[in-house]
Amino acid sequence: MAIPDRTGHEPQPPHPAPRLWLVKRHACAYGAAPEYDNGIVFDKRWIPEAMISYLRRVFVESWLGRVTAAFVFLAFVGWGAGDVVGHLGEGPDVAARVGKQTVTAGALASALQAELPAAARQAGMSDPSQLSPIMRRQMALQILQRLTGRAEVLDAARTMGLIVPNSAVRDEIFSLPNFKGPNGQFDRATFNTVLQERHLSEEHVIQLVRDDLTVRAVLLPMAEGASVPDIMLQRFITFGARTHVVDFIRVPFAAQPTLPAPDEAALRRYYANHPWQFRVPELRHARIVVLSPQTVSDTLTLDENRIKQIYDEQASRFNAPESRDVQLITFPTQEQAQSVSTAWAASGDWAAAQKAAGNAASVEMPGTRAAAIPSAILRTAIFSAPADSVSSPVKTEAGWAVFRVSNIKPAQVTPFATAREQILDEYRKAATPSAISERLRPLQDAIAAKGLDAIPDTLGAAAISGTLNAQGLTAEGTPAPIPASGPLRNAIIHQVFTQKEGAPPFLSEGPDNSWFAVAVDTVKPSAPLSFEEARPQVLAAWQAENRRHAADLAATALYTAAKAKGALGTTAIAGAQTTRGASFALAAPNKNIPAELMTALPNMKPGQAFMAEDDNAFFVAVVTRVFVPNPPAPEQAISKLRASLSQAVGEDIAASYINALSRNTPPRVIQTGVNTALSEAGFGGNTP
Repeated sequence: MAIPDRTGHEPQPPHPAPRLWLVKRHACAYGAAPEYDNGIVFDKRWIPEAMISYLRRVFVESWLGRVTAAFVFLAFVGWGAGDVVGHLGEGPDVAARVGKQTVTAGALASALQAELPAAARQAGMSDPSQLSPIMRRQMALQILQRLTGRAEVLDAARTMGLIVPNSAVRDEIFSLPNFKGPNGQFDRATFNTVLQERHLSEEHVIQLVRDDLTVRAVLLPMAEGASVPDIMLQRFITFGARTHVVDFIRVPFAAQPTLPAPDEAALRRYYANHPWQFRVPELRHARIVVLSPQTVSDTLTLDENRIKQIYDEQASRFNAPESRDVQLITFPTQEQAQSVSTAWAASGDWAAAQKAAGNAASVEMPGTRAAAIPSAILRTAIFSAPADSVSSPVKTEAGWAVFRVSNIKPAQVTPFATAREQILDEYRKAATPSAISERLRPLQDAIAAKGLDAIPDTLGAAAISGTLNAQGLTAEGTPAPIPASGPLRNAIIHQVFTQKEGAPPFLSEGPDNSWFAVAVDTVKPSAPLSFEEARPQVLAAWQAENRRHAADLAATALYTAAKAKGALGTTAIAGAQTTRGASFALAAPNKNIPAELMTALPNMKPGQAFMAEDDNAFFVAVVTRVFVPNPPAPEQAISKLRASLSQAVGEDIAASYINALSRNTPPRVIQTGVNTALSEAGFGGNTP
């Protein structure tokens, strides 16, 4: 059945792809957006924000300049990224068929190119080419299962006669930020430019959006109509609220006595028994290129006249007049005002003054500017009064007033030279994400053409080369000057030490919208140190091991006593730290309880003891109490849990529906198409 538009009319099949020629009907007054005439209106209630538009992912999160995307729903339905629509229904390259729907080899190849690099990194490999052919084929079939799940829904929609009208497609495309011009409205020139850059045709985009809306229209109603049973909700609440109270002691290694140096034989024996501790670490010389918000931001500039224009437009922000925090009470008579003024001045207590004022109107006005006070008499009185003094009654146009100025913030004038840097910094933060997206394709092309030897300076990519070990240190033991920090730095170092020597560089996605490529030039393997070279390290390691052993003996004695008594006693162990009464629940974790203890504590009963170890200390813990609070959780948390569980139930219903569709219309996998996709993605397709 066709879905009618808001006027009650039904779209007429067959459904041609609408051309997005924008015919301006009329311009609204006061600069409002013009209306456009192009098809039937689709009720947007069927399109909630929870469903991420495939097309948004195409243009906002492209991978290496390719057209990529991921339509994700229920972790079951989706399709890979890339130039999907470029192959819809074209030629014999078909990886699977579902009814009258097809999954093309091109669509599968694009998904493989988008997903296999991440899968390879998770498997500890530097690039997808290191995955075995069997693993690549298995991943291809898993991706194909998601693609066929989407095709099942589209085929079911076709059988039901569900048709998404042209106006719904139009509205969705008009809402995409990458198609909007400077005025915030859809711009035809911008639309054409973006499609040309991504090598997409208008018909392809329209069909892609239409399919996206069709899948949403089928799945969302059943998912959104689900609810969780009360008994299930109660079980989850009780489980999450179950609270454990624990006492624990930390026995640090470093606090234990340090033994004097042993004889030479003992040191040599320790050296011989721990050869892995005394080696020169592997060193690698690598070239690294990083494209990140930090490297790109400084390359973004704003015209000086535009900065000055912004400064002038936001004059009230950069040139703030004096403001005052005011406490004000108004009265109908002078006698009442005088009585409260006297009492207020004596006590200085605002709450007491409000209470003494009775039904008189009282108000606090923080950060009040003179222009915000309508009474000229009151304005003059307030902005001439000293701070922290109660005024005498003031006769105003509407009666009598008593006030106190509790704080005065002087006028602040930000000179243009200071505001300029702030404006430029704000612009860079806003413009950096789109700049990175625009520069990915040229960076990928440069790497593909000449590796890391000819990266254009205009891209804002930082390049560096040098020697480092797996801890990110140079041969001298100082931190390698990689142009990145935190998780991005760790990801780059990991790539340097997993990528093969001489392997061609490729662009990898890092955290926080960052990208990097690595070329490993030489590898100097790890080598053992002689005993003479390592002697200071051997002594330090021997002493550290003995301190750890002493801590182990002390903690074991504590554990044995706690296990026998069902409680944690006192201790005089050097450096021991005792924590008592620490509580935690699944819904209320306690970050002060060591993670090593949390592996066992949630399943323990009162009186049970447990011993654990981390890199620096031993822990001994005893559970003292287990209970469920009454009430078990705040109403807001219960409502949030109900919504979350209802969403999960809805997702299960939709997933079951798709599973039923696949049984009714089994997808037919075409092995030659899968092979074609693997070859097209650059991973080979001849594995049986």
